[in-house]
Amino acid sequence: MSEEMLVEGRDYYMDGPYLVFTAEYHLRRGYCCGSGCRHCPWRDEAQSGSAAPQPQKD
Repeated sequence: MSEEMLVEGRDYYMDGPYLVFTAEYHLRRGYCCGSGCRHCPWRDEAQSGSAAPQPQKD
């Protein structure tokens, strides 16, 4: 992902003291980092080893 500025509400939101990345941000980034992010569209695939994105229902 290029070094563009993150936009609150589009790329992330705050949950108390925590910055939470949105699914839209993850899709633009283009890969799973393996950190177990709340809105990761690759969450199930990262655990099974597949690389294809499948949006999660939150």
